[in-house]
Parts: sequence; structure tokens; C-alpha cells
Amino acid sequence: MAVIVKNLVPMGEILSKAKEGKYAVGHFNVNSYQWAEAILAGAEEEQSPVIVATSDRLIDYLGGFKTIAVMINRIIEHKGITVPVALHLDHGQSVEHCKAAIDAGYTSVMFDGSHLPIDENIRLTKEVKNYALPFGVSVEAEIGSVGGNEDGMIGGIIYANPEECLRIVREAGIDALAAALGSVHGPYQGEPKLGFNEMKQISDLTDIPLVLHGGSGIPHYQLKRAIELGHAKINVNTECLQAWTNAIRQVLENDRDLYDARAILTPGMEAVKETVKAKIREFGSSCKA
Repeated sequence: MAVIVKNLVPMGEILSKAKEGKYAVGHFNVNSYQWAEAILAGAEEEQSPVIVATSDRLIDYLGGFKTIAVMINRIIEHKGITVPVALHLDHGQSVEHCKAAIDAGYTSVMFDGSHLPIDENIRLTKEVKNYALPFGVSVEAEIGSVGGNEDGMIGGIIYANPEECLRIVREAGIDALAAALGSVHGPYQGEPKLGFNEMKQISDLTDIPLVLHGGSGIPHYQLKRAIELGHAKINVNTECLQAWTNAIRQVLENDRDLYDARAILTPGMEAVKETVKAKIREFGSSCKA
């Protein structure tokens, strides 16, 4: 039986409001529990809804689904976070992992069947949705392939097929759709070029909140256009990782004798928080809590 968590809200509720209001909600990946504190603090200061996400490949590193759900809730309580927060499983690798996340208290899961034949992707996504439905948990699916490097997995860009997008929305009943349209995970080589014509077609066909993976490094004018065309969720991880790494590197280079963990790590967390705040403002979700 799934855990009912009072501090978290389903992602679908957040995204429906964002789509209607023509802004996007930031999805920020947790790489440690200090990152969770930084993400939540940034969202609270901006009075923005936020999606706190954990990549499937980091679940064991973070202590497992139950540990993650408890820790996020305790941080929300301890820090007095008042903005809407969804806890999301990013790139769920199997139906079983999605179910385990739901049982632990996650309020949103992504089943990533994008590498499967479309019929299999729909079938398994629908299985996840049917399991999630009684608990009010939102489900995200992916069509096509976002390129780049995601937690060590490297792939090329495969644009989403509009008819397949419509099928998975209708047949699986999903709450949000990640349709691959030219974005990549990790740093971009040159300026990214998103497929806006395809984006408009898919948005008009499906009429549900779209999700932009690989949101780090995309120019503001392209993000603005993507939001206008139905993207209500934008995923960010690389920019936070870069900000954190640069801050930590600077601390260590400035004082090679320093060994106090708090003194080393605190500037990194501040850098993550400031990055989160900047992206929230860019996405237009400030004061939308």
C-alpha cells in the first residue's frame, strides 16, 4: 500500500495550473539531501511550485525510495516550506521501480519506455498509470529519444512521432508527456535547435502538459517559445551540477588546507539555490505558489 504524504502534492495539479497560466515549473534533480534543501529553499524564496526529482539510477546512492520520501518530507517540515512540492521519479527504468516509488510516497513517476516499441511503451505506461490512479499519483511518459548523457547513459536524438504521442495520451491516460524534440541531457555543443513546428503539432494534438528534458543551457527565447507551445515542466540538472562544482572548486583552490566539510560544501549549496531561483524566474513560476 502506498504511503499518503501530506506535505507533497501530485505533479499533475501543478502542471495543469502552469499550462493554463503559460508558465513552466522547474524539475530539479537531487544529487544529495543538501541539494534537496537548496532546491526547496530556492523555491520557497521565489514562492514557486517546484518538482523535486530523483533519477532512477541514483536511488540506491540516495538510500532507496522510502528513505528519499521520508527525508524530503522531513526537510519540508523542518524548513517550513509552504510552496507546492511534488516528489518525482525521473526516468523510471521499470514498472516495478515506478510502483516502488509510489508505495514509498512519491507523488509523481516517469516511466521511460522510449527505447521500446510503441505498443510495449503504451502497455507498460498504462500499467503504471493504473497502479498510480488510486493514490492520485501523476504519471509522465516519453516518446522519442532525448540525446546526450543521462547518468552515464549516452544516446542520440530521435524526434517524437506525433501520432505515437497522441496514442500514448489516449490509451495510457498519462498526465504529462516528454516528447523528444531536439533537446539533450548534459552540455550542448553550440546552440540547441528545438523543433517548434513539431512541438506545436504535438501540443495541439494531445492538449496535455508537455515536458522539456535537457532544459539546461537552452536560450531564453527558445524556452519562452516552448512554454507558449504547452511545456509546463522543464527539467534542469546540468546547470545546477556545473554551479555546484564551480563553487566547490573555487573554495578548494582558494584554501588548499581547508578540510571542514561544512565550509567546503555550503558555497556549493548556495550556488545550487541561486541557480534554482534564476531558472524559476526564467520559467515564469515566481509567485505562482
